[in-house]
Order: sequence, then structure tokens, then C-alpha cells
Amino acid sequence: MIVMRFTTEPNTEHTFVLPLRDAEVIVAALRTALADASAQDRPGLERAVALAENVAAQTDAQVRARWVRARLASTGFTGDLASVAAVKALRKAEPTLSLLAAAELQKDAVAHPE
Repeated sequence: MIVMRFTTEPNTEHTFVLPLRDAEVIVAALRTALADASAQDRPGLERAVALAENVAAQTDAQVRARWVRARLASTGFTGDLASVAAVKALRKAEPTLSLLAAAELQKDAVAHPE
């Protein structure tokens, strides 16, 4: 994830969180490896392809939700994702997030549970 912040007018800041999506590239590389794999390596590579395809199929909101949960876990947060404390913990983990951006990310995490 990339967190970008910019100002459009005096005193008007905007924060955007951009999910980086490279799962399709990984799926293609795994499929190439699978095509040339030995019988011994095929089961593991088939499982890897399935896992990577699952990640590639996730929406941006699901990717953001997963990122939010990981960032909250990094702060030791174990409370309710819908709480004010969750927004506070997320902003502690990512100090460049505006309150609005943190609240929007929180909504993604609540809407897309694990």
C-alpha cells in the first residue's frame, strides 16, 4: 500500500491509500513454472497458483481491509474494528493518514471481515 497526501486548497488536505496489485504477475510466473514442473513439484505449485489466484481475485476494498487488519495487528490492537480505538490505532500505525482516510479504511475492514 502507498499512502499519499496532498493539499488542493489552503487548509484542505487529502489522503489516498493506493493498493498495489501485483498478484496477476505472480500468478503468471507460477503458471509458467507449473507448465515446466516435474511430477514431484506439481502439487506444491498447483496449490501456490490457487492461492495466488485467490489473492488476485480480491477487490481493492478487500485488499485495503486486509492491510488495515495487518497494520492494527502491528500495534497490538485486538479490539472492535468498528471502534474509535481502531481508528486511533490505525493512525498510530500510519501517522500520515488523515482522520478521514483512517475512517474510510476502517469501513473497508468492517465491511470485509476475514
